[in-house]
Amino acid sequence: MYEEDDFLMLSGLQHFAYCRRQWALIHIEQQWAENERTIDGQLFHKKAHDAGFTEKRGDLIITRGLHIKSATLGVSGICDVVEFHRSEQGITLFSFEGRWQPYPVEYKKGEPKENNADAIQLCAQAMCLEEMLLCDIPGGSLFYGQNRRRTYVEFTEGLRGQVKSMLTEMHELWEKGYTPKVKPKKGCNACSLKEICVPRLSKTKVVASYIEASLTEK
Repeated sequence: MYEEDDFLMLSGLQHFAYCRRQWALIHIEQQWAENERTIDGQLFHKKAHDAGFTEKRGDLIITRGLHIKSATLGVSGICDVVEFHRSEQGITLFSFEGRWQPYPVEYKKGEPKENNADAIQLCAQAMCLEEMLLCDIPGGSLFYGQNRRRTYVEFTEGLRGQVKSMLTEMHELWEKGYTPKVKPKKGCNACSLKEICVPRLSKTKVVASYIEASLTEK
C-alpha cells in the first residue's frame, strides 16, 4: 500500500508504455514542450473533463471528470468518462435506484495505435474504480477522435499484469530519480520532447570511450 504523497499520475502510464525516457523527462525532471499534437490533444480532452457533470439517460448514467485513485497501485488521476449501465451485477449509487455497472471510456484525439499504451491506461482506470467501488469491471472503451468510434478493451489478467508491472517499475525509477536511456525509434520525430531528449545523441560515442579506444589501438 502506498501513501498518498507517493502516488504517481495515472496518465503517466501511457507515456511510460510509449517511452520510458519520455515519462521520466516529464514526471521526474519536470520537462515539457508543446507541439501541435499536444495542444490539439488538450483541447480535445477539455470537452471530456467537465468535472462534476452527471447525466442520466434511461438505463445509462454518464459522469465526466471523475477523480480516482488506488493505494494498492500508488496512482491517482481523472477519468474522461465513466458510464454506469443498469445491471443486476452492478453496484448501488447514491441518489439512483437500482444497481449499476461501471464502464470507463477514455477519449483519444488520434487513431488506434499499434502498441497497447492506451489500453494499459484504461485498464489502470478500471483497477482504481474497482478498488474504490468494490466491484469487478471486465471491460471499457477507447474513443478515438480520428474515426469517431469506440474500441472495446477487455481487461484480461495479462493486461492487468502489465499495469502492475509498469507501475512497480515507475515507482522504482521515481524513488531513484533516474531517467533511463532508450534507443531512438521512428516515433521520436513526432515527440514534443525530441529537442530536450535529443535521442540522436545516444548513437554517438562517449568521448571517454573514444579516447580509451584510440589509446588501446596505439
